[in-house]
Amino acid sequence: MNKPVKPNSLEAYWMPFTANRQFKAEPRIFVGAQGMYYKTADGRDVLDGVSGLWCCAAGHNRPEIAKAVSDQLTELDYSPAFQMGHYKAFELADRLANLAPGDLNHVFFTNSGSESVETALKMAIAYHRIRGEGQRVRLIGREKGYHGVNLGGMSVGGMVANRKMFGALVTGVDHIRHTHGLEANLFSKGEPEHGAELADDLQRLCDLHDPSTIAAVIVEPVAGSAGVLIPPKGYLKRLREICDKHGILLIFDEVITGFGRLGTPFAAQYFDVEPDIVTTAKAITNGVIPMGAVFAQKKVYETFMQGPPNAIEFLHGYTFSAIPAACAASLATLDIFEREGLMTRAAGLAEYWQDAIHSLKGSRHVIDIRNLGLIGAVELQGVEGQPTKRAFEAFLKCYERGLLIRTTGDTIALCPPLIAGETHLDFMIETLRDVLKTID
Repeated sequence: MNKPVKPNSLEAYWMPFTANRQFKAEPRIFVGAQGMYYKTADGRDVLDGVSGLWCCAAGHNRPEIAKAVSDQLTELDYSPAFQMGHYKAFELADRLANLAPGDLNHVFFTNSGSESVETALKMAIAYHRIRGEGQRVRLIGREKGYHGVNLGGMSVGGMVANRKMFGALVTGVDHIRHTHGLEANLFSKGEPEHGAELADDLQRLCDLHDPSTIAAVIVEPVAGSAGVLIPPKGYLKRLREICDKHGILLIFDEVITGFGRLGTPFAAQYFDVEPDIVTTAKAITNGVIPMGAVFAQKKVYETFMQGPPNAIEFLHGYTFSAIPAACAASLATLDIFEREGLMTRAAGLAEYWQDAIHSLKGSRHVIDIRNLGLIGAVELQGVEGQPTKRAFEAFLKCYERGLLIRTTGDTIALCPPLIAGETHLDFMIETLRDVLKTID
């Protein structure tokens, strides 16, 4: 017998990364979206200050993407990813590889950032084993890093709250120190001047564990979920040098920074550092359909291409890898990016955005501001004994005033769609300025 269901009940849905009891007592429901705005159930427009969840870079409800997906569903709804293919998957891989720097010219499709990270970690360990260095199984992440919610990603991640409920996680993982909290870098505009030497913490772990046991180091070029932590000048180059010295693969997690967020296709190009593997997702389809992609250097791909020609080289993949509708959505998204110059638009807005967000210096409770490209963070002084309270209050009040922001700990993160204009940025900053005046 079917259980009776209360009409429009909110109870059945266990919401992710949400205070379920608070939400269900005072629900915030979106019913539509267009361009820079969401439409709420009570008929209000809310400016999207965080690109959905860092993913709707081209704005909302783009008809080109909807048509591409609709057309694809009526032509080829599903194609097996194992031992079969369809043309759009190969076309998309070619276009993505052409955007990537250097030898990052092979693409493995996933369905999310978390899956991209798991794929990259497995790829790195398998790469060394094929090369005859099977002892390289250790993985190095970074404190305050966020690499999704699967076991491997949480293990290399360094956000304590995300890890503490789940036990020992994957063994053989260590972490270098984070770059947050250097007093000399407070209110830095763009890349901070101080802290490149923190990359040398990787050498410390090499000395501790023996570098010949380390498979890969994974970092976000700009740490997003930890509160928009901008790497100090020279920091990423130093990580690259240490990895090269010891034969360690360097993985950039670009799930947030990929596809124009810093004014270049990837952060690797912005910082002029080429990693061995890059993980992406989110903006790859403008958030319309789940999809991710892992970019691998030619040397990584070719290492796997050994043995009998009918043998499966990499025993890994997903049922929904490169499904036709997702590929169609991504191709249409790339068309929009190219036609509207969105891959580089953040570079043109960066200075205006920097001046705007740093104008909040001196506002109530603000203890630091960070920015790069079209991304930024306003860090608030926390309430003693009640972490996250102040930022969450700001989140609720901004929503009521027509602005969607993102909070992580006591930091407000901002990441507007790349179609944003100066008036949208002004509204974001002025709304936040007014809200901060009202918070205890």
